[in-house]
Amino acid sequence: MTQRPYAMFAMSAENVPQVFPPEVLARLRESVDIDPALVAEDHEDFTDPRLKDALARTEILVTGWGCPRLDAAVLDAAPKLRAVLHSAGSVKSLATPELWRRGIAVSSAAAANAVPVAEYTLAMILVAGKDLFAARDRLRGERAFPGWGLVPGIGNHGRRVGVIGASRIGRKVIELLRPFDLVPSLTDPYVDEAGAAALGVPLLPLDDLLRTSDIVTVHAPETPETRHLIGPRELALMPDGAVLINTARGGLVDHEALIAELGTGRLSAILDVTEPEPLPADSPLYDLPNAFVTPHLAGSQGNEAARLGLAVAEEAERLGAGRPLAHGIVQSELERMA
Repeated sequence: MTQRPYAMFAMSAENVPQVFPPEVLARLRESVDIDPALVAEDHEDFTDPRLKDALARTEILVTGWGCPRLDAAVLDAAPKLRAVLHSAGSVKSLATPELWRRGIAVSSAAAANAVPVAEYTLAMILVAGKDLFAARDRLRGERAFPGWGLVPGIGNHGRRVGVIGASRIGRKVIELLRPFDLVPSLTDPYVDEAGAAALGVPLLPLDDLLRTSDIVTVHAPETPETRHLIGPRELALMPDGAVLINTARGGLVDHEALIAELGTGRLSAILDVTEPEPLPADSPLYDLPNAFVTPHLAGSQGNEAARLGLAVAEEAERLGAGRPLAHGIVQSELERMA
């Protein structure tokens, strides 16, 4: 039997059994020799004799939320390391140029994590089209139906949905929208007309998308160029009654401008990410009736986390079979990751 490569976990220890439940851990251990009791959570852990010895033997590092930054000092202590398999989305918090300089392969479960975010987004688009949150609040206050007639101004037939960013999540959202009678459009500076056509959506400049969308959903990466991508000017372009959904990063939206706009009652917002996280206790976003804030839960939660571990197990199988990684990341992709 071929000897399995030695692997080690570098992530928050409490997440290991969530991301790698027994059946997923068993599959991973078919490809690598890994001890779930040996987990590095910070740089100091790598100085622990047992973990230091394990790192020196590690060929594959299985990372996740809470992984310490993989700088030169860590990599110097891992001379046999040849692959980092990340059981979460973006690797921005842990990856350094040293990884690629040393020829260490990097893979991310971002595609797997995109699934629940896109599902959350779809759910929010559909309930926003029905004005569900406002209807709930009215019913709570009045304790009676406002008659049995049709409610004007709501519904999802022909509702226009603008997608900002053709990221993994943005693309998955577009895919999930196809069975519905919704009209999606896309804005992304890195996508051309042919690329948008392949996704089955028209490509619009940001301003045009904002002007013509009933619901706008944000899926762009956070970079210096995209900070406050949605500010007072952009919010003013959105039509009356429009809804802004953000599941990407809080810094993409200017919160002060958003609070001011929401205060007029003209727009609504669904925010799964904020800046800062969590919001200050006195933030108006908690109390504004047209703001719906959730605690960064669109990504993998509960039983969804096992999907991330499975993605890592599959990558480990590819490595063992000498096949290319399916979700490898090159250094230039980092800036475009959320």
